[in-house]
Amino acid sequence: MDSGQWHVEKRSTLRNESFLKEYGPVSETGSLSIVVLGASGDLAKKKTFPALFNLYHQGFLNPDEVHIFGYARSKISDQELRDKIRGYLVDEKNASEKAEALSKFLQLIKYVSGPYDSEDGFKRLDKAISEHEISKKTSEGSSRRLFYLALPPSVYPPVCKMIKAWCTNKSDLGGWTRIVVEKPFGKDLESAEQLSSQIGALFDEPQIYRIDHYLGKELVQNMLVLRFANRFFLPLWNRDNIANVQIVFREDFGTEGRGGYFDEYGIIRDIIQNHLLQASNYGALEFLCKLQMMLSYILCLVAMEKPISLKPEHIRDEKVKVLQSVMPIKDEEVVLGQYEGYRDDPTVPNDSNTPTFATTILRIDNERWEGVPFILKAGKAMSSKKADIRIQFKDVPGDIFKCQKQGRNEFVIRLQPSEAMYMKLTVKQPGLEMQTVQSELDLSYKQRYQDVSIPEAYERLILDTIKGDQQHFVRRDELKAAWEIFTPLLHRIEKGEVKSIPYKPGSRGPTEADQLLEKAGYLQTHGYIWIPPTL
Repeated sequence: MDSGQWHVEKRSTLRNESFLKEYGPVSETGSLSIVVLGASGDLAKKKTFPALFNLYHQGFLNPDEVHIFGYARSKISDQELRDKIRGYLVDEKNASEKAEALSKFLQLIKYVSGPYDSEDGFKRLDKAISEHEISKKTSEGSSRRLFYLALPPSVYPPVCKMIKAWCTNKSDLGGWTRIVVEKPFGKDLESAEQLSSQIGALFDEPQIYRIDHYLGKELVQNMLVLRFANRFFLPLWNRDNIANVQIVFREDFGTEGRGGYFDEYGIIRDIIQNHLLQASNYGALEFLCKLQMMLSYILCLVAMEKPISLKPEHIRDEKVKVLQSVMPIKDEEVVLGQYEGYRDDPTVPNDSNTPTFATTILRIDNERWEGVPFILKAGKAMSSKKADIRIQFKDVPGDIFKCQKQGRNEFVIRLQPSEAMYMKLTVKQPGLEMQTVQSELDLSYKQRYQDVSIPEAYERLILDTIKGDQQHFVRRDELKAAWEIFTPLLHRIEKGEVKSIPYKPGSRGPTEADQLLEKAGYLQTHGYIWIPPTL
């Protein structure tokens, strides 16, 4: 038995003895302790704590069971942490109606200060958690401990080591210890595997939740239902009917004075809600991790086969099969761009090749998708901000209406903003003449579900971790398969073998990217613009 295990068992024995002595009989329901590590950082105050408050306000966190602990190096008091996050928990327009709930929620938060590699700090954290569990008369082994690492990945290994040695809960009586880790999951295949091995040596895979907020988007989670609960999609969802699939993430702003960080870390810093990353030169990982994210969390849902059940492992098995079927990326099917003015930032090197835009084509070598290009597109300082999935169907054979030049049928899933699904199709234009026009069948969520509050992604994912549902989290073999696809390209970019092409801010990106899409078979519709319906 190593020292960490001894301390866990010794601590548990002492805790149980004091518990029985002071409180008597135990409760049937184990307490829930949620620990936010990096509690004083941006990610915690802007995303993690607001998600926890919303879950509490909606009744998903029982105040008789739950307690929330913040842990960070900052030397602040409980009240100082509460004051620091208070302004991020409610909007001004609904502050009065949530005032009572907010006050009660903040009283559930306790702060512990300490380094991330210090035994003393994590001993104090465990003591605070144990006192909460004792106060709730929780039986030994039935308590639940959730550790959310709102931290740079560089400190994951030491933090996980401290948690394992001093803060884990015995799980043999229904309790558990779970770890939530944020992106980036490494910077290439080697580093990702090293990180997985370090965490995997301490915790089993069912205890590890690799989170990405896009996993929790309402319309991303709707993909399985759309594909496998609607009969008319089943015969159409294949290479016989679909010409191409496009997944697009566009932002209409640049690095906004953060060029130095961006050039060193890339767009990952934006993806993980601006919390500080470790000092390591990611370079071309700017676009790569966003494309990898699209690959792992969205493309797989579009391309996977029907799982045998909705059990998380069955779904994740099918996602891995898709990744393993992706062919190596060809340089001629990649276009990188850098918007003009990016290097004007004094913190950016004059010779920076860091891409702020990328289009790449993936090809899946299986019976369903052979010959269908999957076009992944991400960029900053673009003409608009949006994220969508665009399924473009093939031309209608025998075009008796001579309307093909008006555009192909498309099924579009708008992830943000203005969540919607719409089908572009050709219809008769109203009037006495037989003329055709493109229109749409539209399901816009704000119009259709006016009285329904769509939860934030972090709310859904944190609730999933509490329930133990790993369906929307990345499994280790899935992560490895995704990095195996992108790492060779990443290394070629870092060596300067693939160059970024200048493009104007506010544009669609380099014209070479449009040429690549056209070569891949994508036909852009001219003269049609989808307009979200008004309420």
